[in-house]
Amino acid sequence: MKFNVTIDRDEDGVWIVECPSIPGCVSQGQTKEEAIENIKDAIAACLQVRAERGLPLPTP
Repeated sequence: MKFNVTIDRDEDGVWIVECPSIPGCVSQGQTKEEAIENIKDAIAACLQVRAERGLPLPTP
């Protein structure tokens, strides 16, 4: 599954990336590329937790 994400740079220069389809699914990185790789792991973890808890899975 592919999810849309938003990516912004904060005042300290850290890249913040969020998946709006999955509430609370946020990650960061020192580079844009690192942030994107990190959100992939975060999305997978969020989906796994939701599945384990019997919560509905979001659609991309």
